[in-house]
Amino acid sequence: MKTCKLFLGVLTIVASVLVLFQSCAAGMVNTLGDTGEVSGTAGVLVAVIMITGGIFELATRKSPSKGTAMVLFLMFLFGALMGFANAGRFADLQVWSGFCLIQALVNLADYIKKRKRI
Repeated sequence: MKTCKLFLGVLTIVASVLVLFQSCAAGMVNTLGDTGEVSGTAGVLVAVIMITGGIFELATRKSPSKGTAMVLFLMFLFGALMGFANAGRFADLQVWSGFCLIQALVNLADYIKKRKRI
């Protein structure tokens, strides 16, 4: 699981930069088009959650504590729910929210695995 968390942590950090740029562009389109959508702002918040979660995942990948897996599960689940709820007409945010949901499920599996070990 340590190698998987290393890979997913690095992938999440790299993807969060892409999400941030896409969300800034979407926010500008929302503002200039006066659409009233908040998908750009929600995307920026999802990007912040992704980069924070990726760094936290890298830092705690060798930790035997099950609490870190639960914190990551809740963090990525919150990011996924926020993204799905505010995607609007930009489908990219739904893709990144799906990625956050996958991350949440991986961390839930890690939590269950660590819980059974104790």
